[in-house]
Amino acid sequence: MHKSLYPFLLFILAFVLPGTSQKQITLEDIYQSYTFRTKSVPGFSFMKDGRHYSVIRDGKIQKMDVTTGTLSETVFESGKLSGKSGFSGDFDEYTFSEDESKILLQSESESLFRHSTAAKIHVYDVKTGNLTEVFGGKKVSNPKLSPDGEKVAFVHKNNLYFVLLKNGNITQVTTDGKENQVINGMCDWVYEEEFSFTRAFYWSPDSKKIAYLRFDENEVPQFTMQMFRDEGYPENVTFKYPRVGEKNSKVTAMLYDFSRGKSVAIDLGDLTEMYLPRLKWTNDPNKLCIYKLNRHQNDLSLYLTDTKNMKSTLMYQEKNKYYIDITDDLTFLKDGKSFIWSSEKDGYNHLYLMSMDGKKETRITSGNWDVSSFFGVDPKNQMIFYQAGEKSPLQKHIYSIDLTGQNKTDLTPTLTGTNNAQFSNTFEYFANTFSNINTPPVYSVRDRQGNNIRTIEDNATYGKIQESYGVSPVEFFTFSTSENVRLHGWMLKPADFSSSKKYPVFMTQYSGPGSQSVTDSWKGSSYWWYQMLAKAGYIVVCVDGRGTGGRGEEFKKMTYLKLGHYEVLDQIEAARYLASQPYVDKTRIGIFGWSYGGFMSTLCILKGNDVFKTAIAVAPVTNWKWYDTVYTERYMRTTSENEQGYAENSPVYFADKLKGNLLLVHGMADDNVHFQHTAEMVNALIKANKQFDTHFYPNRNHGIYGDNATLHLYTKMTNYIYEKL
Repeated sequence: MHKSLYPFLLFILAFVLPGTSQKQITLEDIYQSYTFRTKSVPGFSFMKDGRHYSVIRDGKIQKMDVTTGTLSETVFESGKLSGKSGFSGDFDEYTFSEDESKILLQSESESLFRHSTAAKIHVYDVKTGNLTEVFGGKKVSNPKLSPDGEKVAFVHKNNLYFVLLKNGNITQVTTDGKENQVINGMCDWVYEEEFSFTRAFYWSPDSKKIAYLRFDENEVPQFTMQMFRDEGYPENVTFKYPRVGEKNSKVTAMLYDFSRGKSVAIDLGDLTEMYLPRLKWTNDPNKLCIYKLNRHQNDLSLYLTDTKNMKSTLMYQEKNKYYIDITDDLTFLKDGKSFIWSSEKDGYNHLYLMSMDGKKETRITSGNWDVSSFFGVDPKNQMIFYQAGEKSPLQKHIYSIDLTGQNKTDLTPTLTGTNNAQFSNTFEYFANTFSNINTPPVYSVRDRQGNNIRTIEDNATYGKIQESYGVSPVEFFTFSTSENVRLHGWMLKPADFSSSKKYPVFMTQYSGPGSQSVTDSWKGSSYWWYQMLAKAGYIVVCVDGRGTGGRGEEFKKMTYLKLGHYEVLDQIEAARYLASQPYVDKTRIGIFGWSYGGFMSTLCILKGNDVFKTAIAVAPVTNWKWYDTVYTERYMRTTSENEQGYAENSPVYFADKLKGNLLLVHGMADDNVHFQHTAEMVNALIKANKQFDTHFYPNRNHGIYGDNATLHLYTKMTNYIYEKL
């Protein structure tokens, strides 16, 4: 045994072999056997009548009574149909048709990029019990039943198709789709990642038209990753990835009208340097709304296309001095005269009732707080439902309010923490998911007044698990920086904490624009990793700095053109605040982050080299010029427009400042933050003659998982913390 390791091992053993009967948390418990996984309600979906919901149990789709929780009917039983019509017997997702007479089943799914998949699809007829294989068992993407339940549209090899279910006739809507050239009805990489959708086709309400996006990728630069598969040579995986300042796909809004039998391009004027981040049908089957967003993403126009004459008119326009976030909050009212819209134009994100010409608006919600989710409109009672952080940016509650902005009601007043809702079609009931930072999720059904009807799953035994492992409570705190900025944080102390002792501090954060890590909500598996570190004698801390969400537009968008500047200042300030506490060993403060958080942890140990002893960066951005157009230009514009912003806040330019311990980790098949970021950072550190540590994961993407990769990664990081902090 190496002599220098002996004190270190004694230190670890002191925590591994305590004099109590409490169980010890292991990484295998967290990331391999999933000992601490909470119970959920898989496949939950309200049914059309508003009185029932469906769930997946033991391969069955069961129809349950909302008020009693009793089984009303087993709608689908996969075991009875295994082997029929090419059905494997297992399914990954299901969707009912609007009249609930059919169920679209997806099985044998495989990932394409981070969010998109391809799968085999079947349609089950609830009345007849017949199961139909769609498209000969070939895997397709984004299948969608038509509103009348008679057709299924999908994308296969970049072309859009639909199938007539009654006879199996297939219509190929597009024929020009080709890998790395043209995509129809499905997003390209950057739209999928940054505008948060993958299916880019939409049935009209009368099922007689399909609106879709066509992506011409021909001029977009390519990126190649290598996959290592035990062959003579690595496999090159090449796809289109537009980096800052490079050309994006040329995107066109298209309409396929069954009466015409062909697709027609929709005229939206000049589309040079423009994005089309959303298409949405109004309640009129002849009126389609299309979002048109400039490349700087600070000028958004909503166009209304009359599909009878194919003329488009401007419905609403909004500009912002920073940028506009794209959401799915746009909701057309059934009166055909107005729509609901969310906007930050008064400094906080709020809901507005707008006339269809965009000229008349009524502010529905107001105050120095953000609406964080919009759940929908109850037309019968002229009410809307939403989630907001009105009581605290750390908490989320569910509210109702009428369309005039009156009669606001908190539907979850006693559930202090984070609430998220899914409403029934009739808005008579909603399924609420509640948690706080020390309590795992509780799933309940509530009526429109917020009264608890019944609990579906409460993870009731979880408290005993926490007790048996001797967890410590996570506590919230606030402090003011030297610039008099009030910041929120949470802190986890060892169970045997004593203010007379000195403890090392492990800081974790994400810090990306609009994100929130300091929330009163359950942290999943990370909770147990933090508890494990606390048991080993570390204080674990998380602080949300400027640029994060929940505190209005100015707090969030002040990092505009300077990503990394204010965020790093605030993490350094947080570390200095902690160092001033009598129970903190100021010589042992470390910081960790993943993705944007990895960018932050890398930059923190460089610019804060007098504060941080150790940093771990997983999949870090090290220069924003290597990231994609949509995300980076939204916050930074291009390098030619903002040379200083890029130069002053990219870790690769500060490698010479490294003094402490730095571990860089990256998946070599990361299609999002490319391995190049870490490779270039390594080059810069070598050039600066700095010692550091690296760990790479071949064939793994941004999430680094599969074949024990997660366990392996957390073992590596945990050991690094023990050794270097």
